[in-house]
Amino acid sequence: MPGSFLDSNIVLYLASEDPAKADRAQELVAEGGTISVQVLNEIANVSRRKMGLSWAETRNFLLMIRGLLEVKPITIEIHDVGISLAERYQLPVYDSMIVSAALAAECDTLLSEDLQNGLLINGRLRVVNPF
Repeated sequence: MPGSFLDSNIVLYLASEDPAKADRAQELVAEGGTISVQVLNEIANVSRRKMGLSWAETRNFLLMIRGLLEVKPITIEIHDVGISLAERYQLPVYDSMIVSAALAAECDTLLSEDLQNGLLINGRLRVVNPF
């Protein structure tokens, strides 16, 4: 079933001080979609290091996100495909793991600010910058 995969930067805008980006992120999350465990890890890292959230606040933020979006586990297969994608498309490894998880979840859209807008991966996953 085609759908959207959200990169960590999109989800993190839920807590943005920029009202336009926070509102847009809220719209995207409300539409539903998929993330990976890696996205949760990146959100936890940013929540603690850059946003200064406590562990309790970080856990609550993560639980909220997990309740709103489907979470795809990271498997060795996703890792292997991610390495191949990094090589083929010259992507940073962590970005290629996001792409691989999106492909494994059978998504047709990857919402991200970090990757090239419009990039088509493996002929079936389109990167879209929703901002």
